[in-house]
Amino acid sequence: MKLSDFDFDLPSELLAEYPSEHRDEARLMVLHRDTKKIEHRKFKDLIEYFDDGDLMILNNTKVFPARLFGNKEKTGARIEVFLLRELNEDQRLWDVLVDPARKIRIGNKLYFGEDDSLIAEVIDNTTSRGRTLRFLYDGTNEEFRIKLNELGQTPLPKYIKREVEESDEERYQTIYAKKEGAVAAPTAGLHFSKHLLKRLEIKGIDMAELTLHIGLGTFNPVEVEDLSKHKMDSEQVKIETPTVDIVNDAKKRKKRVCAVGTTVMRSIESSVSSDGMLNEFEGWTKKFIFPPYDFSIANCMITNFHTPKSTLLMMIAAFAGYDFMMEAYKEAVKEEYKFYSYGDAMLII
Repeated sequence: MKLSDFDFDLPSELLAEYPSEHRDEARLMVLHRDTKKIEHRKFKDLIEYFDDGDLMILNNTKVFPARLFGNKEKTGARIEVFLLRELNEDQRLWDVLVDPARKIRIGNKLYFGEDDSLIAEVIDNTTSRGRTLRFLYDGTNEEFRIKLNELGQTPLPKYIKREVEESDEERYQTIYAKKEGAVAAPTAGLHFSKHLLKRLEIKGIDMAELTLHIGLGTFNPVEVEDLSKHKMDSEQVKIETPTVDIVNDAKKRKKRVCAVGTTVMRSIESSVSSDGMLNEFEGWTKKFIFPPYDFSIANCMITNFHTPKSTLLMMIAAFAGYDFMMEAYKEAVKEEYKFYSYGDAMLII
């Protein structure tokens, strides 16, 4: 398939600037792959589609406040620094993006905080906007991380034009987030409330967790018409034994195995045995899923509504079927579902 196959008209007013007032009150479009039926529900109605012994797989990554604002030495120019990845904890080396990049050269120093309590030195250029920074800070590694958290902002996606608000710190994070390391939220999971998780538990639906630390590469535009030539950025994944056991058991019992989000689907499809079972995995994945694709583990998934020509839309089309997915997206635009990170949800069964 080609990039242009995944284009559609998305009115800008359907890009969600804010989440729904209550997590599980977001709208839910339900797609039945066998009958091609489309239903319009609320996210909390999800429970009606699952039975005792069914399984949901969650991504327990935790978003850290990755966006910093500092000032360049001498000129005082305001510079945005987006933390991408820690390279060396003891040396405090980080891969970052800087904006505006043209002003930032090797050897420059940046000052953060009202009292300039944190300083960073540029030690390498990695891409046009990418730099490697060495942070200069006298405290322990733990104190340094606390300082980063104090100075950093919740890294809302760029399409959200408003200022970050206090509520974003909680709402741009799943309620089951545990392992810090993501610069974007696994957004399908944002709709789960504590109350809904408890109801699912009481009904007998099992939960398994894995970790995929989401990087900005997920949102990089596809710039080639031939999808087979697109390269995904690497993202760090960890799938441990308890998750492997519970997933494979549910598969053997022919239960519903639901991937909560595209990050979970990427993770489990990156570690499949020759007999179609899930393996333990700790490492990095560059897996790019687009039609046609045979899925091995999940037979159901929850996802948000994605933007035109995105790799996320391509994965969903591979899972639901291209024609059915594009029909559903036309329906979503017509019914004014909210799209993207703070938007509404879709259940594909």
